[in-house]
Amino acid sequence: MSFSELIPASVSVNTALAICAIAFISGTARGFSGFGSALIFMPLASSLATPRLVATLLLIIDFVGSLPLLPNAWRKADRKATSIIVAGALIGVPVGTWLLTRLNPVTTRWIISGFVTALLLLLLSGWRYRGKDHAALSVCIGALSGFCSGLAQTGGPPIVGYWLGRRIASDVARANIILFFGASDFFSVVSYAVSGLINRDAILFSLIVGPVYAISVRFGTRLFGRASERLFRGICYALIALAVILGLPALDGVLR
Repeated sequence: MSFSELIPASVSVNTALAICAIAFISGTARGFSGFGSALIFMPLASSLATPRLVATLLLIIDFVGSLPLLPNAWRKADRKATSIIVAGALIGVPVGTWLLTRLNPVTTRWIISGFVTALLLLLLSGWRYRGKDHAALSVCIGALSGFCSGLAQTGGPPIVGYWLGRRIASDVARANIILFFGASDFFSVVSYAVSGLINRDAILFSLIVGPVYAISVRFGTRLFGRASERLFRGICYALIALAVILGLPALDGVLR
């Protein structure tokens, strides 16, 4: 298949190249700092292609990329605590997916912009949950993250903020997060497939964008240690804020 045959009919070659560039930037941020890829990718890419295609594309790329991490996470994670919060995602993901398939694309973009702004503020606040473990709260956090993932693949910050503040070993917290998102992504794959979002166009397009994203994550990982983490996180926050601004539907007549 030629390059152009892998691109959906609704996407021009120039747009596809721009989405690849956005994937490279967001993947580099993810590789270095461990966060921020969806918060950069979704607002910008959704301004160039439909949110449904963009969210599906990011899901496919992330799901495939996370599979090698799951066996080790399964061994190290607190599976009982993770299963409780995963139960919330089982509720939230289908609801978010349903809205993604029903809402007008422009409305979805406004919601994505609002989501990403709120999540950026959460990251900037440095909030960490330091209270006791409550099953009801865990389910609610999982449902919120699942809803954000189903609608816009932006479910990371609530989970990260919740688990990284707990008094548990950092490797266990990391394993919990990886295992949660493995389950959440699986729910999203099933939900997206049933809704018809995972289709031939999205799968073929992922064959172009996926390798670019994977290379950029590796590139970002190699940058780790060569620059101040505080500086690079600041750059990531700035990129997320810029992505929100540039992706606003209100600017379509000016920028696009």
